[in-house]
Amino acid sequence: MHIGVCTVYLSIPESQSLKDKRQVIKGLIDRIKNRFNVAVAEVDALDAHQRSVIGLVSISNSPQHLNQMLSRTIEFIENMHLAVLLDYEMDLSY
Repeated sequence: MHIGVCTVYLSIPESQSLKDKRQVIKGLIDRIKNRFNVAVAEVDALDAHQRSVIGLVSISNSPQHLNQMLSRTIEFIENMHLAVLLDYEMDLSY
């Protein structure tokens, strides 16, 4: 069993309030859940209206599949252009 954890750091420069941020993040999380087999949640910077930290977690029997799935999820986030991808950290545990 292999577990993949990815922490995604985002900037939302157009956001003027927490309400604006929540709309963007909720849309992003919903689209990720619908497209990929990962658990996803906002995990940090909850009170910052122009930053967000999203956590992604998945489990697989193959580390290659896990890496590929999390990498595709990162590409999806970047290509959606709802928020600016600042950085991400990926950790695959065995």
